Amino acid sequence: MSAPSPDRLDQLRAPVHWQAVDFISDLHLQPGEPQTFEVWRAMLQRPVSERPDALFILGDLFEVWVGDDVLASTASTDQAFWRACAEALRVFSVHTPVYFMAGNRDFLLGAQGLNACGMHGLSDPTTFDFLGQHWLLSHGDALCLADTDYMHFRAQVRQPAWQRDFLARPLSERTAIARDLRAQSEARKHSSANDPSLWADVDAAAARAALQATGAHTLIHGHTHRPAVHALGDGLQRVVLSDWDAAAHPPRAEVLRLDAQGLRRVPLPLS
Repeated sequence: MSAPSPDRLDQLRAPVHWQAVDFISDLHLQPGEPQTFEVWRAMLQRPVSERPDALFILGDLFEVWVGDDVLASTASTDQAFWRACAEALRVFSVHTPVYFMAGNRDFLLGAQGLNACGMHGLSDPTTFDFLGQHWLLSHGDALCLADTDYMHFRAQVRQPAWQRDFLARPLSERTAIARDLRAQSEARKHSSANDPSLWADVDAAAARAALQATGAHTLIHGHTHRPAVHALGDGLQRVVLSDWDAAAHPPRAEVLRLDAQGLRRVPLPLS
């Protein structure tokens, strides 16, 4: 099975004054996990002098997003949480641009939600020109070709017609459907002993082909929850972002910083 072709390929060129950018993904923010939310909010509340020139969120910022109306509908019991997330991002974005790429959990975040959060949307994948080099950014799920069940599901739910039909349903119904899908996902994880090393990984040949097609040397992605650097030959590589879980043992929360010194992982304070 070959990787799906993107609807479009965004190309982003950093302004000349940018010196450092941060990448994060797979925070899976949700009302039931306040520790991760607080670590994330503290990161956003750092003084402007300590921030990067831009923040890139490469998917699955939210555990689930069933429509932008969750920010306004009083029918949502979690409305206050989603509004707190949007407000934290909006305040941060006043001084630091935030770029958002949809993941497999929050691909229904639309123009209204992006605007409420103060974020700029990016297609998957996006090429990024920064400090004289060419980078390729992706959430990563579209390259997990061995996960055939998910790939078929992804092709279905990314269709505009499917999304229009889903978003036309009552919020309560959408929330129930999302809850069932999350339960099925968790069941599949537990059937693999809850071990991410047994989950489908990014296909190396597909990653290499994507880099060659775009002229980039490094693919930066999330999704797999397996932070590492993978050599792909001929100077090509993929760098995997960490997921976040401040309640895990040990806890996980870090950004990937890119500046003139290259890429480095920066753990965040967890207390």
